[in-house]
Amino acid sequence: MNKITAIITDIQSIDTVNIVSFDVAGQLMQMMALELDERLDVGSKVIVGAKATNIVLARERVEAITISNQLEVKIVGIDMGALLCSVCFDFVGERWESIITRESALRTELRADDKIVALVKSSELSIVEIL
Repeated sequence: MNKITAIITDIQSIDTVNIVSFDVAGQLMQMMALELDERLDVGSKVIVGAKATNIVLARERVEAITISNQLEVKIVGIDMGALLCSVCFDFVGERWESIITRESALRTELRADDKIVALVKSSELSIVEIL
């Protein structure tokens, strides 16, 4: 699982539905959750995570899309398999990974050192640990 330290900047709650906003080294991230640990509050330092199979890659930001987490990253390595491809990228100093199909990697012509956008749905982001 990809992990990174974040600071909670906002929590919006209605009944059991929560939208949590984070600052990750100046990049905004949001998470949708049905339950939140009651110790969490604005200013809490946490580790957030996302599975490699839940990260979509794009050449540039996509404005007309419902994915709120669009992270500016740089590819640091690509491991092309027979069916799948592991794309490792730098996200604010942390190494993250996206697992995509080989066909998608070839179609988008991803290369090491490319600056791209990693997209993570807010429902696919989670709080792994409270610091």
